[in-house]
Amino acid sequence: MCVLEWLTITTTPSSLADRLMVIHTDLSAYIEEVHPDLAVVEKLFFQTNEKTALDVAHARGCILLTLAEHGIPYIEPTPLQLKSSITGDGRAVKKQMQNMIVSMLNLTEIPEPDDAADALALAAYGALHAAREAMVIAAT
Repeated sequence: MCVLEWLTITTTPSSLADRLMVIHTDLSAYIEEVHPDLAVVEKLFFQTNEKTALDVAHARGCILLTLAEHGIPYIEPTPLQLKSSITGDGRAVKKQMQNMIVSMLNLTEIPEPDDAADALALAAYGALHAAREAMVIAAT
């Protein structure tokens, strides 16, 4: 497994609608450029900060809509599934996940910002999932 590239979509502090538009526009452009076969979007889990949870839910909705608009299939692992798949421990901390991603993807350092490392973990999960699916299809 190797990394060809990654990107982070960054929004500036503005209205929620403006931020969602940036996510939609940038993600659409990226999809049109690279034509991915699969997307992986982490399932939202309970957050202690209600405002943060709502903002993340809005962003996830925007991402799922953009994927649907482009006909990109997606999977939604829970944080427990993601951590278990990458580290073997569903309760792994962020540093463990980052170190495992560096090792799995043969990187020289932990990707920055933290969101990039999180996204690469999701991409690795998707690659492992796709490989398992291909083995199941080949075995039937």
